[in-house]
Amino acid sequence: MAHYSAQLDGVFVALADPTRRAVVRRLGHGPTSVGDLARGFPMTLPSFMKHVRTLEANGLIHTTKSGRVRTCVLNRDRLTLLHDWLEEQRRLWQDHTDRLERFVTDPQENTP
Repeated sequence: MAHYSAQLDGVFVALADPTRRAVVRRLGHGPTSVGDLARGFPMTLPSFMKHVRTLEANGLIHTTKSGRVRTCVLNRDRLTLLHDWLEEQRRLWQDHTDRLERFVTDPQENTP
């Protein structure tokens, strides 16, 4: 469970920044070069590369280099980790709210 938590923490850290979320959203449409990705952001390429490295270090993207072009690809499997955690939280809260609803609406639930 600790390994799972560390991986999940890394995904949340990577997605905490709006620039990195925008990169993930853009890569959801398909692979693209770092240069093309960077053009959409008001920052220098070295600053943008810090975001790319954070996403890559946390497993959300992979990059490959061909000649002078570095291409980024979204790692959809890593997003499954986030999806599974969110689904687990949704089920947990749904169960809690269902029990609360039964408690409030069912007189039998209120008797000791």
